Amino acid sequence: MGLKRRKPGEAPRETATATWDELMAFRAKAVELGFGSIATAALATWEWLQREEHLLGAFRLSHYRPPERPNAVHVVHPKNGEEAWWPLFDETQPQAEKYPLFPELMSELDAIKADAGVPFDVLLFRRDHKHRRGEAQLPWITPRGDLDYFRGVVKEIIRAAGLRDELSFTSFRHGGFTEGADADMTDAELRAAGRHRSARQLPTYAKRTRRQLISVALKRRIERARLIKP
Repeated sequence: MGLKRRKPGEAPRETATATWDELMAFRAKAVELGFGSIATAALATWEWLQREEHLLGAFRLSHYRPPERPNAVHVVHPKNGEEAWWPLFDETQPQAEKYPLFPELMSELDAIKADAGVPFDVLLFRRDHKHRRGEAQLPWITPRGDLDYFRGVVKEIIRAAGLRDELSFTSFRHGGFTEGADADMTDAELRAAGRHRSARQLPTYAKRTRRQLISVALKRRIERARLIKP
């Protein structure tokens, strides 16, 4: 598929940052080519800033709107052991159930969960194209944590959409961070969203609250609406 691997000792290349328009073009082409789950995953990594290995290897059906928490999603970051229940509605306003924070993403995830067709808890993002075996769909990530096939499909979609060849799935996560910075999110809000922790970046007394997570989503939607031309 034309993918290039780094040579031993070669410095890693800086990850390209995608724009919102590039995300939308990628998602449209992914749906056109029959890769709806990848289109939704791209929006999820933009919104919730999860690494691809976490989104595809740790995000399960039970993490999204479980019966005991129907208005929340469990976002996990296994790399640093961080996790959080993100509110899906603006709980700071009256009648919060009428104001979803991620309406487009929630609509797609609701459909995926409804169409899962399995009686047990599985990874949420699974292959939804011709690669089916029996009634259950294979996850994009292999049991050994391999994402080479997934990354190859992503590159095919990027090229089919006529986007910059240096883009990757990680570019959409970087784009989400950049959108947050452009929306004047505070350092505390960015750390709350990305679940970054270190003695230098996040003092032990700093709190990452649900109010911060709601503020994160609202600021980004306002910035996104400002940039999108009618």
